[in-house]
Amino acid sequence: MNRRKELKRLYKETPRPMGVYQIKNGVTGKILVGSSTNLPGKFNSHRFQLQMQCHRDRDLQQDWNRYGQEAFSFDILEQLKAEEIPQEEWRDALDAMEAKWLTALAPYGEQGYNRPPK
Repeated sequence: MNRRKELKRLYKETPRPMGVYQIKNGVTGKILVGSSTNLPGKFNSHRFQLQMQCHRDRDLQQDWNRYGQEAFSFDILEQLKAEEIPQEEWRDALDAMEAKWLTALAPYGEQGYNRPPK
């Protein structure tokens, strides 16, 4: 039983892959860019919401319904190396990485699902 508890503790303490991702519609080429401290969890969350018809982005949801799950890819654009940055700086580092990708890819309007910055 102690071994099981130890493995569980180690799992919880291990940082998940984090970074900037995109969800790409292979038919239209539109993308959604975001960042997360838990990329696998974020991908699962997006997939679940899309499959349950309750995704917060209506345009993405409509395209998912129109083209189907197989038309979309979930890709990591850049990963943050947790061991190189103090934990309290992870979110700021991810925000900066995301801003860089938003500038580079401009996933707004016809090119993407992101909302333009105000």
